[in-house]
Amino acid sequence: MIKAALNTAKDCLWRRSVSEAKILIMRLLVLGGTLYLGRTVVETAVSRGWQVTTFNRGQSGSDVPGVRALRGDRTRLQDVKHLAGSGQWDAVVDMCGYVPRQVLDGARLLEPACARYVFVSTVSVYESWPAEPLSEASQVLECPADAGQDYGPPDVEDGPTRYGRLKAGCERAVLEAIGAERAINVRPGVVLGPGEHVGRLPWWLRRVAAGGRVLAPGTPDRSIQPVDVRDVANFILGCLANGIAGSFNVTAPVGRDTFGDLLEACRQVTASDAELVWVSDDELLALGIRQWSELPLWRVHRGVWQVDSTAAHANGLSCRPLLETVAATWKWLSTTDPALVNERSAEIGLSRQREKDILASVG
Repeated sequence: MIKAALNTAKDCLWRRSVSEAKILIMRLLVLGGTLYLGRTVVETAVSRGWQVTTFNRGQSGSDVPGVRALRGDRTRLQDVKHLAGSGQWDAVVDMCGYVPRQVLDGARLLEPACARYVFVSTVSVYESWPAEPLSEASQVLECPADAGQDYGPPDVEDGPTRYGRLKAGCERAVLEAIGAERAINVRPGVVLGPGEHVGRLPWWLRRVAAGGRVLAPGTPDRSIQPVDVRDVANFILGCLANGIAGSFNVTAPVGRDTFGDLLEACRQVTASDAELVWVSDDELLALGIRQWSELPLWRVHRGVWQVDSTAAHANGLSCRPLLETVAATWKWLSTTDPALVNERSAEIGLSRQREKDILASVG
């Protein structure tokens, strides 16, 4: 009863703050906040004049100027207890939750110190991804809120992954600890844009920039729906500013862009004379090309690029043109230390010799 009363009081304060959003500065706690989407969320919030605190180990990237940076490890409850006692926040944005039990323990500790909690999840939480088209009504994988890191069966190529299953458990952990009326589960699809250390779009940009005959997978009219990292950040902050709760798929609209659009954009922004040689899915599969990694963003399963994000668009998601995302990523690549870009990209992309061999074999 006491907890219910406290929640009601928090909600009233939150609603009042939303009505005064134009004059109030929001207090934001970001778990993580130094890499890619987390960093973009922080930079965007700071640019809006919000008061931002970040909590991380200080090992994965530099702090964004203008934040209050607190050091700690979310896997150590004592660190999270100390964090919970160090302030009050209008919202927590959890960028780095991967183990349900850790998320559950941490969210319970932070619950009295925050009005809202955003968990950054993934479309991989769905039972039918990537095989079937998705909406928020699609079945989410089963995983308890207190599961450990080894929960669930091994990954399968065209079905659920342990990563997706654990993320589903993390979502349940947030709902259990915070309550559905104060929680937002954000489920992005493929996120591209400046800062992308995974290396998918950077690989295509570098390969197209190098010129010559470029192996292009499948057909140019294959629909894709990557979302710009800056648009995801704006959506998250917009949900907070407007008091929105719920679970949202976050992708570009189905059918807006194609793989051909993506590679043509790469050619345009790099001023390349590359020749795109489209090779069919069947030929690539017969040659044993690894989907998603050897040819980044290429995957033949029906549901990969069929994720309905109507709810997010109705609640403020706005997706900039794909060409703008590609251009901004190329600009970032051109001005960034390659060592920072390639952190997770060692297994991304074909070698040039492998590409030449494939192109020679298909004519």
